[in-house]
Parts: sequence; C-alpha cells; structure tokens
Amino acid sequence: MVRRKRLLVDIRPLRVSEFRRLWAAGIVTTLGAQLTAVVVPLQIYEFSGSSAWVGLAGLVGLAPMAAAALWSGALADVRDRRRVLLTTTVGIGATSLLLWAQAWAHLRSVGVLLVLVGVQQALFGANSTVSRAVTPRLVRPELLPAANALQSVVLLSAGIAGPLLAGVLLPVVGSGTLYLADAVAVCATVWAVWRLPALPPIGGGERRLEPVMRQITDGIRLVTRRQVLLTVHLCDFAALSLGLPTALFPQLAAETFHPSDIGMLYAAVSAGGVLAGLFSGAFTRVRRHSVAVAVSAGVWGLTVAGFGTARSLPAAVAWLLLAGGALLALGVFRKTVLQTAVPDGMRGRLQGIDTVVAAGGPRLGDLLHGTVGAALGVPWTVTGGGVLTVVVAALVLLAGGRRTRQGVDGPGAGQKTADRTAGP
Repeated sequence: MVRRKRLLVDIRPLRVSEFRRLWAAGIVTTLGAQLTAVVVPLQIYEFSGSSAWVGLAGLVGLAPMAAAALWSGALADVRDRRRVLLTTTVGIGATSLLLWAQAWAHLRSVGVLLVLVGVQQALFGANSTVSRAVTPRLVRPELLPAANALQSVVLLSAGIAGPLLAGVLLPVVGSGTLYLADAVAVCATVWAVWRLPALPPIGGGERRLEPVMRQITDGIRLVTRRQVLLTVHLCDFAALSLGLPTALFPQLAAETFHPSDIGMLYAAVSAGGVLAGLFSGAFTRVRRHSVAVAVSAGVWGLTVAGFGTARSLPAAVAWLLLAGGALLALGVFRKTVLQTAVPDGMRGRLQGIDTVVAAGGPRLGDLLHGTVGAALGVPWTVTGGGVLTVVVAALVLLAGGRRTRQGVDGPGAGQKTADRTAGP
C-alpha cells in the first residue's frame, strides 16, 4: 500500500493552505482561459475570413508576452510578489471583460481583437513569471517537484476539457458569454492571491528597481555561467523547437490517417501528460533534477521519433501518450531547477527568461517543422527532429561533467551554491 501511494500523484504540497487555495483557484481560472483561447481565433476568422489573420494573432501576442515576462521578472525580485501577482491577475480579468464588451457591442474589428490579444498575452506572460517565482516561497524545496506536477496537471487537463466545453457552449450561449465566463473565473485566483501573505524580497523590504535591461542582463549572465541552468534551458529549447511537431499534425492527419483524427493527435500529448501527472509520485522524489531534465528530453525525443514512424492511429496515439508523459516530467524538473538553483533575489528574472524560452521554442519549432516538412516530407522531419533532440540531450548531459552527474542541484544544495555565486 505504501509503495502504491508513492507511485500516485504526490499531494503533500496541498497541505500548505496558501498553495492549496492557489491550486484550486487555478483549476477554475485555467478552464476559463481555455474558453477565451478557443473563441478568439474563431472570432478573428469570422471577421476576416482568412487563416492568415488567425496565424498573425499568435505572433502579435509573442513579443508583448516576452517583454512583459522579462520586465515582471525583474520587478518580482525587488517588489512584493503578492502585489505584482494580484495586479497582473486583475489585469487579465479586465482584459477578458473588454473582450466581452467588444462581442456585446458587435464591433467585428480584427484590429481591436489583436490589440486586446496583445495586452492579455503581455499580462499572461507577466503573471506566469511571477507565479512561478511565488511557489518556492510557499512550499519547502523538497516539495517543489510535486507542486509543479500538480500545477502542470491542471494546465494540461484544462487544455483538454476547455476546448470541449467551449465547443458545447459556443453554439448555445455565444462568444460574448464565454468571454464573460472567463472574466468571472479569474475572480477565483484574485481571491486566492488576495489571501496570500505579503511576499517582499527576502532580507529586507522593497528595493529600488534598477534599469530593467541591466537586471535582465544579470539574469542572462547567471544562466550562461552556471552549468546546471544552461543544461536545463538547452534541453528544454531543443525539445520544444526540434522535437515538437504539432505544426505537421494537419498534414499527417490528411495524408497518413484521416482528417477527423487531428483532434486525437492534439489531445494525446496533453492526455499523456495528465496520466503521467496522476502517477507523478514515481518521479517527483528524484533528487538529481538536472539529470532528470536531460533524461526527460531524451525520452521525449525517442517517443517523437517513434511517432514519426507510426502508420496507424493507435500506434501514433500510443507514442504521443508516452511523449506527453516525458514532456510533463521535463517541465516539472525544469521549473524545479530554476526555483531551487538560484537565490530568491534572482528567481523572478530566471522565470522571465524561462517564459521567453517556453513561448519562443514552440513557435520556432512550428517554423522549422513546417519548412523542413515541406522539403523532406513529414515522416523524415518528425523522426529526424526527435533524433536530434536525443542527441542534444545526450551531449548536454555529457558536457555537464561531474557537477551535473552528481546531481548537486537537488533541494538545498543548489540554493547554497547559488547564494555563493550570484546575488540579486
């Protein structure tokens, strides 16, 4: 019985009331956000009649998200993180209200939608950056992998349930009501953040914000100088850019399977992550976090390569389920390293850089897979990308040397090292 409990999802972080409230509120808020994520591209296509405008919406949100993530990361290192998190959460809800207002007023303007998308993505980038910097202040270091797994399960589950719910509700209540539902759902997280204690910088009160570019440069310098941080970012970026073939799913569905199978392909990765999360107790107690990042990236690459060879839908879905589990583990350990291997005064900036990598990697991956797939064909591109991811993960792990192999980045050890090597 004890062994079985250790295999199931580790719920120990939920014993911390502040984290439990944030996690429970996140279930509601994340589901609401998925409603907006479905409605916005549908409205843009309805107004413009062109998929090009839908694709432009993704690019419009990238630059504001990246800039806001970097800026808010610097701000979170010198200000009360609770207050910054509360401000960005309220801002997201207000933007959802503006989306509801444009739908209610029947503006039918692509330009207005794109502006609102840009604003909301900027707020989302800032909010997610600060949120990940808050978690280490709420739970003990040894519980961070379990806490990150719990949060990842919520995100992935909402990614499956949200679009399904939107598809059922949209014909009945219309787009405006779904925007309004998203705004109401944000109130749950506003309440949870309001209940948090003050989270000023450790060692003193709020400090003056230095020039933002200098703050960001300090964060980038820390990443390039510390082997464990560089290992994590390189593995994650390789997995998300070289080994994420979602841009080729439509062509795969049309040429290898059936067009109606595309939903199964998209859902399988998220479903694999949810299943892995339900049994995350099997890996969240691992202490060698940077090694786990490289291994997870390698497993992800192997499963993607296997997916590229699949010629039947059941085989493809099976490979993607395994890939989703590896991707969840990669995300859990990546976040844990970034939360434990640096001093608290640098966590905000490191999370900002991580947000940029996590957002930019898939978009670069779409470009690479789309371009190479058109030239070499889908199977070669998918399998080749998976193999390249394995190669990068292996090289990065070997290059890490004794420091990475010994796993000094586990809870406690990485924090002490970071405190000696870098300051806010």
